[in-house]
Amino acid sequence: MNKFVLLAILALTACSTTPQKMPAPVTPPGGTITDLRTGKTLSPSQLISYLADEPRVIVGEKHDNPYHHQIENWLVQSLPLLRPQGSVLMEMLTPAQQPQVDKVKAWLQTNPDAQPAQVAEQLNWQKGWDWPMYSDVVMAAIKAPYPLLSANLDRSEIMAFYQHPLFPAGKNSSDARVKEAIAGTIRTSHQQNIEPAQLNAMLAIQQQRDRRMAQRLLAAPQPALLIVGGYHAKRDVGVPVHLKDVQPAESVTVLMLAEQGVEVDKQQADYVWVTP
Repeated sequence: MNKFVLLAILALTACSTTPQKMPAPVTPPGGTITDLRTGKTLSPSQLISYLADEPRVIVGEKHDNPYHHQIENWLVQSLPLLRPQGSVLMEMLTPAQQPQVDKVKAWLQTNPDAQPAQVAEQLNWQKGWDWPMYSDVVMAAIKAPYPLLSANLDRSEIMAFYQHPLFPAGKNSSDARVKEAIAGTIRTSHQQNIEPAQLNAMLAIQQQRDRRMAQRLLAAPQPALLIVGGYHAKRDVGVPVHLKDVQPAESVTVLMLAEQGVEVDKQQADYVWVTP
């Protein structure tokens, strides 16, 4: 499914603890990793060593690609082997779920063998996100000693922005080129058949999501890893644009996970990992 179509459907419908024993890191799937700044091809071990030095990393996925979730699971398990992990944030979690996330993290201290299905139920995991796709990375992060944090808007906030569109302030995010690029993607996902008022509302929601993610990433303990859809991760239209508006002096590194045939350039990401 097109990532923006999924966002549209979601928009219109529905603390540190004692360390747990972590499983051995999974083997990363195949594919080609490119440093977009130099054009060099990297091995997974080279990539992880570079990312380990960065205070904030955004990983952009295609939501329904299993290889991307395998890479995320590998990152979550491998990065703490090179330095302490400060936090992991996920687009798939909302503020309303954060108390449940914290409770489950504490509960797992005395129930380390809890099954993923039990965790999903206690988290009130949203059905719009395919749990079998996300269970491994969520289980790895929620059993870890660092916080697992929400990075999205609540549904009530989404509906409020839909009914009364409001755009975040900032010269970078309000740039006409940024807004038109996002609007063009929305039009494409609707086969160019969308009313101006609905387009404006969905544009506001998309940018408010990006602003929330930027704010949460800036507030999260470092080193922080943010897992989001690829469009949110893009340097030229997504969360990094809002980081410039909120705290322009802070840096962020973008790893884009892309399928074969999808073009990603250095204006959009620092690294790209092309998978089947």
